[in-house]
Amino acid sequence: MRATRVLMSALLAASLAACGTSGNGAAPSSPGGAGTVIVYAAASLKATFEELGRSYSATRPGTTVKFSFGGSSGLLTQLTQGAPADVFATADTPTMDRARDAGLVSGAEPFATNTLTIATAPGNPKGIASLADLTKPGVSVVVCAKPVPCGVATAKVTAAAGVTLAPVSEEDAVSSVLAKVRHGQADAGLVYKTDVRGTDGAVGAVDFPQAADAVNVYPIATLSGAKNAAGAQGFIEYVRGPEGRRALEAAGFGAP
Repeated sequence: MRATRVLMSALLAASLAACGTSGNGAAPSSPGGAGTVIVYAAASLKATFEELGRSYSATRPGTTVKFSFGGSSGLLTQLTQGAPADVFATADTPTMDRARDAGLVSGAEPFATNTLTIATAPGNPKGIASLADLTKPGVSVVVCAKPVPCGVATAKVTAAAGVTLAPVSEEDAVSSVLAKVRHGQADAGLVYKTDVRGTDGAVGAVDFPQAADAVNVYPIATLSGAKNAAGAQGFIEYVRGPEGRRALEAAGFGAP
């Protein structure tokens, strides 16, 4: 009888051990990596990524996605200085290249594209129809600072159009440019198409042909020092998968 009990105990212990390991002997992890995933992302991704963060967490119990949004170059500075994060998504490839050169990431994958447009007050009261119109007397313009991806794109499109702007302000994030136009602090500003689309008509848009000369490709990567690397990779796969593609297209982003 005692021998039978000993045998049953041994079998139970073996069964529990098998349940606690994966096929290769390692402890299993939740799909996508449970826990908190910290994402540093370009300001132009805010609305879309927050939506994706909610849906991603809802389908993965125990997972929370936290975001920090801002100008890509500013976020890179924070990460270089040791800010903790798992995922980095930028509004252009040169910024991600600098992150790779600094050893912050080892690889990156493109997931979206975006182009500039001219944001105006509703109804376009200044009658702006082109980049050249931004140089007219009485038209106040705000743009992104040159280190920011939207600032680099602004320099490209104005050079292509042969236009020299005299902005009243240069901002560190595209969201700040949009806010100044939206709140009447400037007549116009150069922002991404997705930014204007997200205002639901609160800001007008004037497209211009030179925008095609500065298409920004957005890459995303797991940070080398990620504390939740599995969660980071899970979120990246979600962004680049069918759910992410639908949300990005709905916001006006193009495919890479």
